[in-house]
Amino acid sequence: MATRSTPAAASAPSYLGPFITVTILFGIFGFLTSLNNTLVAKLEDTFRLTHGPAMLATAAWFLAYLVFSVPSAKLIEAVGYKRTMVISLLIMVLGALLFVPAANMVSFPMTLTAIFVLAAGVCALQTSANPYVSILGPEHSAPARLTLAQAFNSLGSLIAPWVAAHFILTDTTKNATETSAAHMLQGPYMAIAAALLLLGVTVMFMNLPAITMTRDFRPGDAVSGRSIWTYSHTVLGMVGIFFYVGLEIALAAITIKFCQAQGIGNVQTAGLMLSLYYLSMMVGRFLGSFIMKWIKAEKLLVVLGFLGVALLLVSMFSAGQVAIWSLVLCGVANSVMYPNIFALGIAELGPMTSEGSGVITIGNVGGAVIPVLFGWLADRVGIQFAFVIPIVGYLYVAYYGLSGYKPTRAAKA
Repeated sequence: MATRSTPAAASAPSYLGPFITVTILFGIFGFLTSLNNTLVAKLEDTFRLTHGPAMLATAAWFLAYLVFSVPSAKLIEAVGYKRTMVISLLIMVLGALLFVPAANMVSFPMTLTAIFVLAAGVCALQTSANPYVSILGPEHSAPARLTLAQAFNSLGSLIAPWVAAHFILTDTTKNATETSAAHMLQGPYMAIAAALLLLGVTVMFMNLPAITMTRDFRPGDAVSGRSIWTYSHTVLGMVGIFFYVGLEIALAAITIKFCQAQGIGNVQTAGLMLSLYYLSMMVGRFLGSFIMKWIKAEKLLVVLGFLGVALLLVSMFSAGQVAIWSLVLCGVANSVMYPNIFALGIAELGPMTSEGSGVITIGNVGGAVIPVLFGWLADRVGIQFAFVIPIVGYLYVAYYGLSGYKPTRAAKA
């Protein structure tokens, strides 16, 4: 296992302040990702779209991960974690401001462009924040530490549907024209741009330690010059993130419409159910960071993978409140999947940690692919039978926890 070097030599550094700072960033990109999920219902009504085309909002968001994950890792290597975080926040400011001309033009393609640029900043932020939290302390506690930080990601995700329900979502089919509905995006995203700019300036002047991975690593660790793509646990972790992010976003994006189809007519109430989905995810992450003192990360992945399958099967073959709550409780199954897959995927990479982070973050593109496939299938066979797609994702996560996570050892000289 690789040792870690710190910039200070006189005394052991305190990582509490940096950890708090980065967990705030986790809350920010959780909020923005969740807010984008709520836009699916908004865009469906505003531009008169069906489930499949509306899912292009999630596709645009997560396509940015395919394009910018590896360049983000290269940026970290060039300028460090802190500067990458600041640059990420400034890109996010630009993306948020692009919603203003998109609303003025009442243009779905321009809205997708704004989503893509905003997501590019979130991608770079996430690529830097995830490994940064992982290496702020001992490697054996990295999954628990990342899970705790991800709990604040869920807190941001929890708040977003409430904000959307009160400031973005409206019954556009009855109470608003297409133009006025589109213009409702301007105020919230201008406020978001201002907040992100303030946060970027704040992080710029904060004292965050320059954590690095030493190249004086042990024989069992990553080998300099070896391609990151030869580490099977990292590549399989990327696939795990692909399935996990895809199923989480697909379920979140369809929750409001699913609740309405199951008898909840009021959009604010349906939005509340989406908040409860994220609340169950947040509670699961706080509990997960605690119980992982005794239960290994890979074992939790297996248990929660099969829990997700069971919940969706119930939701597929039931109706009303039972179907709704089975979907909402999938948040518990989802809770620790991302941080555990990520931490296991970058385990024992030593000096290649940032490169491994970039590869694994590519998996976020599952949020661009799986929701679109889900929406396409839902248009043809109904939302409930389309749940077969996220069920496949849950099964893969269970497989990763069973054997896919095991690190590929370096060849001995």
